[in-house]
Amino acid sequence: MVDIATKKLTKAEFWALVDAADITYELIDGIAVPKMSPKYFHARSARKILNILTEWAENRGRAEMEWAFDLSKDFTPVPDLIYVSFDRLPESWNENAACPVSPELAIEIISPGQTFGQMTQKASNYLGGGVLQVWVVDPVAQSITVFYPDRAPVTYMGDGVIIDDIFPELSIALDRIF
Repeated sequence: MVDIATKKLTKAEFWALVDAADITYELIDGIAVPKMSPKYFHARSARKILNILTEWAENRGRAEMEWAFDLSKDFTPVPDLIYVSFDRLPESWNENAACPVSPELAIEIISPGQTFGQMTQKASNYLGGGVLQVWVVDPVAQSITVFYPDRAPVTYMGDGVIIDDIFPELSIALDRIF
């Protein structure tokens, strides 16, 4: 058995581990890291955002939960939610595999034991790998911080509404989530 806590894994070793495991792992800096077990606020936020994205994504692309994608040989994240358009991944694609392209949107929801700083680093890695936008959702603070590749992040709270030209016709009022 591979010592997952300290040994850097090849992609083949990582995928063999994932296929044999009962828990979800991410590959971060070549190390297999188990995903946090979501709690209620996390699960509720994920469901509400996924419902909104799924409705909006119809005929545009896929909105999915915990779908891995490869960003590099040492980084295979499993965001809580992703959106990938049919422009990046054709509607005809149908494989039981990791997402073969970087999504336009990756969403991470902070769980107990995780910090905003950890999520900021992850957002930076996603953006460096071709993700167009990253949302870090904090269910306790009831905020969503949107990270962009070309400008400072923006935090939405209270009666904020997330809209962006990258996602035409998508409008998410925070009171629908929190």
